[in-house]
Amino acid sequence: MTDTIVIAHHAGSKIRAYVLLTKPRVIELLLVTTVPAMVLADEGLPSLTLIGAVLLGGALAAGGANTINCWIERDRDRVMHRTQGRPLPTGQIEPGHALVFGITLEALAFLWLWGTVNLLAASLAVSAMLFYVFVYTIWLKPRSPQNIVIGGAAGAVPVLVGWAAVTGTLDAPAWVLFAIVFCWTPPHFWALSLRYRDDYAAAGIPMLPVARGVASAARQILVYSLVVVAVTLLLFRFEPMGLVYLVAAVALGAAFIWHAFGLQRDATPKRAMRMFSFSNTYLALLFAAIAVDTLVGAF
Repeated sequence: MTDTIVIAHHAGSKIRAYVLLTKPRVIELLLVTTVPAMVLADEGLPSLTLIGAVLLGGALAAGGANTINCWIERDRDRVMHRTQGRPLPTGQIEPGHALVFGITLEALAFLWLWGTVNLLAASLAVSAMLFYVFVYTIWLKPRSPQNIVIGGAAGAVPVLVGWAAVTGTLDAPAWVLFAIVFCWTPPHFWALSLRYRDDYAAAGIPMLPVARGVASAARQILVYSLVVVAVTLLLFRFEPMGLVYLVAAVALGAAFIWHAFGLQRDATPKRAMRMFSFSNTYLALLFAAIAVDTLVGAF
């Protein structure tokens, strides 16, 4: 009985380690934007079967990309206090096994989305992984303080996947949704990098607060916060959005800018984490408002 318990505990720990490699919280954030994009594309509620297929495929694709990212950055992760406890730095999983796991997830994501949704959605999901791994992680992140500005495009692709799953095309509103997430990513991630500036400096990663200083990063966070709020209003140019979305975009946007102003006045780690936490809430509520507004208009 004792041996069985030990084996079960070991197996559970190993499964948990593999799950952690996929960065589940990041996956949740990506999928939060996908379903509202599908609702807007459908101008109503898509079939639950389609939603489920897209969510599963998106989770596999994002998990695979995150796993490969962990494999590439395992040596940097050992240096940073925030990431030292990840499965690869702690030796819970062998690097080779992690790489195979990540590639397998990507292959499954492509085949699943192709078979259950369409080729465009499948191709977009895998293209996000390729951009995230090769353009952001390998090329930009260790070289440029603008890494997340360009690299953030990978995190904006799920809205395109959701739209393509419903329509089989990429129309103008899909690109506005993409632009919202794209412009939101720098202030979101720079706030986190302000909090962990010393970690990034120790790892030799030129995140904006490291390369240009805290004050410069805080100013850029404010600039991009203003930009993302402006882009949210651009959606009215291409879609007949209603009062629910208007109120949400204005109210949430005002709060987002207020947090950015506060961070510029007092660029402390505590303020930075407030900005980071609220940015997650902001994006989730904004896209929820898109879905609610669309469903209200459909009835």
